[in-house]
Amino acid sequence: MHMLNPHCGVEREPRGIVRLTICNAGSLNILNSAAIKGVREGIEVLATERAIRALVIAGQSEKSMIGGADIKEMATLDQASAEKFISGLRDLCEAARAFPAPVIARIPGWCLGGGLEFAAACDFRIASHDSKYAMPEVRVGIPSVIHAALLPRLIGWGRARWLIMTAATIDAPTALNWGLVDVVAAEGALDAEVEKTIEAILECGPEAMRSQKALLKQWEELPLKESVNLSVGVFGEAYLTGEPQRLMQGFINRKR
Repeated sequence: MHMLNPHCGVEREPRGIVRLTICNAGSLNILNSAAIKGVREGIEVLATERAIRALVIAGQSEKSMIGGADIKEMATLDQASAEKFISGLRDLCEAARAFPAPVIARIPGWCLGGGLEFAAACDFRIASHDSKYAMPEVRVGIPSVIHAALLPRLIGWGRARWLIMTAATIDAPTALNWGLVDVVAAEGALDAEVEKTIEAILECGPEAMRSQKALLKQWEELPLKESVNLSVGVFGEAYLTGEPQRLMQGFINRKR
């Protein structure tokens, strides 16, 4: 594993898959300011590499991908430093959301608070059978903010209110039923399920995938009519890459 910085280890595969491991953040991968900055910088560096087909985010242990933000650091904050801290976490989540290729969150164990916000900012969430989820902020005197705003879009307003305003913990089957995660792996099969998602991505056109992810991000933010009209130009631009012609002709040839 190549270390981009003390908190960001990277493994590369020839097929264009990059695995980013969050390092040196304790057994639960609790993010303090230094870890937040390191992981964000690592993601932003990787975002410049057009050869990447998918980015897999993992923790250094099987206890969590990201267990949450560092409550010990947060307990020392005042208004100004609190806004600086949460802005850093916002920028980390947005780096995943803005990453040009699909981002897969590999989620074992605990996924809490800022960890769940980061997972929500990823494109796919592949979870272990024993993973658990909560937004416990209100129990320690702070609201859930930043990319918690994605939760109503994922699971609906009622379930998002329940999760955020009761600080309840839900298990993996509930998270799957709610649509909070995409896949719950059988015991010992988390990496196999991540691989299935990778294989599905690799079957798609890489340029089309980049365009599709960018469109989806805009669809989250734009009114319906603007989203529909925006798509027309993106569709036409796809033909400038040569990818539709090549892949469609390949499909036609296979059908003969």
